[in-house]
Amino acid sequence: MKKLPALILLLSALTGKLSAQTELYAPDTKAQLVAKQFSFTEGPAVDKKGNVFFTDQPNNKIWKYDTDGKLSVFLDSAGRSNGMYFDKKGNLISCADADDQLWSISPKGKVTVLLKDYQGHKFNGPNDVWVRPDGGIYITDPYYQRDYWTRKQPDLDGMKLYYLAKGKGPAVIVDDKFVRPNGIIGTPDGKTLYVADIGDNKTYRYDINKDGSLSNRTLFIAMGCDGMTIDEKGNIYMCGKGVTIVNPKGDKIGHIDIDEPWTANICFGGKNKDTLFITASKAVYTFKMNIKGVD
Repeated sequence: MKKLPALILLLSALTGKLSAQTELYAPDTKAQLVAKQFSFTEGPAVDKKGNVFFTDQPNNKIWKYDTDGKLSVFLDSAGRSNGMYFDKKGNLISCADADDQLWSISPKGKVTVLLKDYQGHKFNGPNDVWVRPDGGIYITDPYYQRDYWTRKQPDLDGMKLYYLAKGKGPAVIVDDKFVRPNGIIGTPDGKTLYVADIGDNKTYRYDINKDGSLSNRTLFIAMGCDGMTIDEKGNIYMCGKGVTIVNPKGDKIGHIDIDEPWTANICFGGKNKDTLFITASKAVYTFKMNIKGVD
């Protein structure tokens, strides 16, 4: 009889998890293949209208998937763009790791280089980016050797998290305690930041200070990931082997299976921002939700 309370607690926890997952999407929902014509997809970012822009990094292109489901090339010679995010003015902020730079790309495709180095040294390879509401930018800078680079080792010591204040260079280091930082996302109020250390299989949460510095570094979940996004209830969507959904307390509440070797990145898109757009290996997928994103 002593085992009964433990069993009840387990069943209660499982029921609660299933209920939370059902609130997010219908149980029979499946990921829908949009296209599988790419080499490796990354960096999805959504504009104000719900159009999604993503990269085919090996082929050096940025694609657009509009709210009517049409695919088109937005930019050729895209700087080998990786992670991307839109600022409030509609510019696409891109981690352009062909030359290890940070770009701002206008709606018409005009490129402005925001960052080209750190104290005269090339970045490792800007990987993912999040723009806070006031225009400040956070950038993860891991080192992944690219076959299109001539260098064979990093110029910088360590893999770090940088911050670029709006209209104020240069970038500053806001955390240097990573093995290999990767995915990043913040809350829409600009108060909380999440950063995945994929090299150490951990994800951290920070308080964001007004000057862009970070405080109260806390382990959010003992799990690393590639790209991330966030919904209107503060749940975090973490990419890797499919998509793992984690509530604001750090509890896993759902998982979306993607039938690809690797799921790289994710955002909410569509006219109502209630459809997940998922980049996975050579393909892109959509997944209908009952909740909206806040990208």
